[in-house]
Amino acid sequence: MPRLVVFNNVTLDGYFAGKNGDIGWAHRDQKDAEWDEFVAENASAGGRLLLGRVTYELMASYWPSPAAAQNAPVMAEQMNSLPKTVFSRTLDRALWSNTKLVKGGLAEEVRAMKRRPGEDIAILGSGSIVRQLVQEGLIDEYQIVVNPIVLGAGRTMFEGLKEKLPLKRTRQRAFGNGNVLLCYEPTA
Repeated sequence: MPRLVVFNNVTLDGYFAGKNGDIGWAHRDQKDAEWDEFVAENASAGGRLLLGRVTYELMASYWPSPAAAQNAPVMAEQMNSLPKTVFSRTLDRALWSNTKLVKGGLAEEVRAMKRRPGEDIAILGSGSIVRQLVQEGLIDEYQIVVNPIVLGAGRTMFEGLKEKLPLKRTRQRAFGNGNVLLCYEPTA
């Protein structure tokens, strides 16, 4: 059975997006071979991506572009070929390759995905989806990359969460560029 994994970059002060939704800080010029290898391995892991509308629109505007193919060819190939599900009440259609649009029933759809055989399911960004699925107890693992930058303001991944979420650390890894991967699973 597939597991649902959240993979997000956050700043040292806990933001996954800046005040205006900016995430450029997570993709700064890092020049770290170990980090680049990790990103490429993660991109080739397969599975399905779950995205909210905002993250979908950001990714769909970049990954199919010539710039993405030139700057990150392995990652672009994977992002374009992976099956994707975008949850949105406002999108009329999803044009990015291999994308299914779901208008409602987030928790029910994710429960059904987790019951089907297959590879893990990943959420990238998509704070509102993360928050909703946390409250439903559907997330199996949190993979958080802490970036060595402070924004001072922005959006947290768990904004508006109503109850505590106890977690246990399962692994960690530090990179030469200052990024630190921290992995957690719910304790309950």
